[in-house]
Amino acid sequence: MKKVFGLLTICLLFSNMGWAQEGRIPAKGFAVDSKEGHFHPYEFTRHAVGDNDVLIEILYAGICHSDLHSVWSEHGESRYPMVPGHEIVGRVIQTGNNVTKFKVGDYAGVGCMVNSCGHCASCEADMEQACEEGSVYTYGFPDRFHENEITMGGYSDRIVVSEDFVLKVSADADMKRVAPLLCAGITTWSPIHFSNVKKGDKVGVAGFGGLGHMAVQYAVQMGAEVTVFDITEEKRKDASRMGASRYVNVTNPKELKGLNNSLDFIISTIPADYSPLMYVNMLKKGGEMAIVGLPGNSNLNIASMAFVAPNRKVYGSFIGGIKETQEMLDYSIAHNIYPEVEIISANGKEIDKAYQNVLDGKVKFRYVIDMSTMNNK
Repeated sequence: MKKVFGLLTICLLFSNMGWAQEGRIPAKGFAVDSKEGHFHPYEFTRHAVGDNDVLIEILYAGICHSDLHSVWSEHGESRYPMVPGHEIVGRVIQTGNNVTKFKVGDYAGVGCMVNSCGHCASCEADMEQACEEGSVYTYGFPDRFHENEITMGGYSDRIVVSEDFVLKVSADADMKRVAPLLCAGITTWSPIHFSNVKKGDKVGVAGFGGLGHMAVQYAVQMGAEVTVFDITEEKRKDASRMGASRYVNVTNPKELKGLNNSLDFIISTIPADYSPLMYVNMLKKGGEMAIVGLPGNSNLNIASMAFVAPNRKVYGSFIGGIKETQEMLDYSIAHNIYPEVEIISANGKEIDKAYQNVLDGKVKFRYVIDMSTMNNK
């Protein structure tokens, strides 16, 4: 009887350590159970480390405005329980047998995607975000490569990802500020390069939050003359400090005078209702406007006139492929371009509070969760 009890105890112990369940990796983080719910501690398992996978100990996870949209089911009904987070930086603690890009101890990042088909025209063009068979996103999506289990994100202590979707992070990077580059950075970097912004161009940045302040830094570094548009006075000095030559409070009609036909490129990062046509009218002939901000429950209405404006272009942009994201990351670290962040503890109440502050526009400019504090009382 004692021997049977002993064997049962050992089996239970192995199960708790994740050694049962075919090598699945135990993880813990913070989840919500409904769109009205609050963040709470949550234990779960991730798929086993495959031959081409990397197991990462998560150090920091950024809070993106799109996390709010997902948690609150503002872009369609979300899947719960949900562990959000697609801005992730950490340290490699295990690699699969075939992994060549990483070794244990390397710093690594994970962004908005964790897999794609790899063979469609988009994937072969390094645009995995437009995978024709569907990208597998970092949280809240069925992972068809792992029996359609729902992906869980970075508000957690560890994650398993194919090496093809893991970014290399230089050891001399400012780790606490790297994570938001994996979304806010690439989301603004990609259209700025697509539109070939160059020295001397007049650039408008609509919305001066987590995305907008990254767009300002990139455009200024490239030698552009930057005008920032926002709805508050509180960030005027911040825009100037980051190199913007002009700040326009769009609630003041006087500040909008004389802006039509004056800008070469505009990037809109606004995550709420607004009138895109107002900005299209500010473009010079041949100018381009990229829309990267997504409203929540509302629909972004673009008047048809925006698309028939003579010799002006309006297009949408969504993150970037892995190759482009690595280029952005290397450039950002080399030029000391980082988001301005406020570090918070890995605590359900702290995350709830951060979400409310993001909603109310009270953060400058990005919250980052220090996942190493998860076990602190």
